[in-house]
Amino acid sequence: MTSMTTGNTESWNRIARRRDASTLPTDTISYGPDAPTEQELRLLGDVNGRRVLDLGCGSGASAVAFARQGATVIAVDASNAQLAHARALADRAEARVEWHLGDLADLAFLRADSIDVAFSAHALAEVADVGRVFRQVHRVLRPQGTFVLSYEHPLALLIAREMGPAAAGSRNGAMELPLDRLEIRRSYFDESPIVVDRDGEPVTVHPRTVSSVFMGLTRSGFRVEVITEPPPAPEADEDLPVAPTIVWRARKEGL
Repeated sequence: MTSMTTGNTESWNRIARRRDASTLPTDTISYGPDAPTEQELRLLGDVNGRRVLDLGCGSGASAVAFARQGATVIAVDASNAQLAHARALADRAEARVEWHLGDLADLAFLRADSIDVAFSAHALAEVADVGRVFRQVHRVLRPQGTFVLSYEHPLALLIAREMGPAAAGSRNGAMELPLDRLEIRRSYFDESPIVVDRDGEPVTVHPRTVSSVFMGLTRSGFRVEVITEPPPAPEADEDLPVAPTIVWRARKEGL
């Protein structure tokens, strides 16, 4: 059983085939669309000489950035078209990365206690059984190893911007232009999967409350050190009143 749906993989393959990834920045690690970079958040520390696992590496920009900073990088993604972009990006940057096509929870190719830092940006929300991923990451991390992950904030998945009715009661009696309004689409506690748009393609994601992710990490043997909810970047397309991304840093402890 795979942790990411076949439909999602096909969507990312289509996105990759029409996307030009050659201009992706590889000088810093990204936490996702409209999110701050590692240069701003500083959650990973110095990765020079360390073994880094990038789960859901996509087009490979962060994996290449890790390699350029002196890390030994192992990167995993379920999309072969995305990995084709990633390999080309690494070749252009003359960076060495070990690429793996496969499921994010299938880490049997890695020895236990062999990874210093595990990283995942905007990929784990697409995984149905995220606890399985947490357990596998715990297995491959060295004692006190770091796990840094980000995904779309659950509150951002609750709301959408809709065009409201024309405003009435203006002082001169004229109808004003339609007003934007925010609409709550679902309960925060509803963890059933939803389909979102990613570059014009349908992608299934699994909303989770902050407390459920916290409990999943602690039950898998991690100690949560940081939870940060960065505000939207100034150039973000949507001016929503919630953080678009949530970022976690956890450390491996014994079970």
